[in-house]
Amino acid sequence: MNVAVDATRFADLTRQHHRELQLHCYRMLGSFDAAEDHVQEVFLRAWRSRDAFEERSSARTWLYRIATNACLDTLRRTAPPLQPYPDQLLDERPGPDAVAVGRETISLAFLAAIQLLPPRQRAVLILRDVLSWPASEAAALLDTTVPAVHSALQRARATLRERWPGGRLDWSPAGEPDPAQRELLERYIAAHERADPQALIDLLREDVRLTIEPGVGEWTGKAAVARALRRDMNTPGRWRMLPTAANRRPAVGAYVRGAGDTAFRPFALIVLRPEAGLLAAMDVFETPGLFAAFGLPASLDD
Repeated sequence: MNVAVDATRFADLTRQHHRELQLHCYRMLGSFDAAEDHVQEVFLRAWRSRDAFEERSSARTWLYRIATNACLDTLRRTAPPLQPYPDQLLDERPGPDAVAVGRETISLAFLAAIQLLPPRQRAVLILRDVLSWPASEAAALLDTTVPAVHSALQRARATLRERWPGGRLDWSPAGEPDPAQRELLERYIAAHERADPQALIDLLREDVRLTIEPGVGEWTGKAAVARALRRDMNTPGRWRMLPTAANRRPAVGAYVRGAGDTAFRPFALIVLRPEAGLLAAMDVFETPGLFAAFGLPASLDD
């Protein structure tokens, strides 16, 4: 049965490879929304070009070629803002990409690091170091030579080593939450809901980092982060939070109740990095449109 003309077989392929292609686009682009849009574009392009698929390569390789080129086309024009990825989708079911998903290459630190790379270097790094494709297959996918792939990979690795001397250990996500991490998350939520900035500040490491995306700002060090928290937590009763998980790290969905409103509305997803009983990083994403992807409700009653 030829995949080039068989609609049923094509539908099976889209179901089989949807999640791993979404993850590939997410790593390339760093954006959950953009990744999902690109997967739909990948399948549209694949359907339109299905008669040209002669099965000289696997269907999976063919789809990855389309996905990578679609992402490269976008990255030549613009860089989408960094967004978190829901753990519930990572754990949805095993598949061809399951081993890679379980590694550090889904962490926010890794994704932020590879945003420093030119698009083709990023593609080579993902194909070779994340997906473990042979250099010959990566070269064929990118329509280049094996020496060019080796050269791009060396440059990409050098850039990452310069920023992250500790290598992958520097961006590895935490393991499964232990009781201490769960308690830390509970204290974090309680401090917000009580509008108690000092209780939250007491949870921070001295070298803590706070980022607010897209493009709001970044603060490093406990003193600077404390000033930002005190400024934003000055009205009791404004916040409600629900625990979730993103990029293999604990997270919360933060809801805010505006003046005159009786319900709490989605405001931001906050991804936390606990270390030794304290918070080492807080990545805030003011992207309420992502709450549904995390299985979070559209509002909370007062």
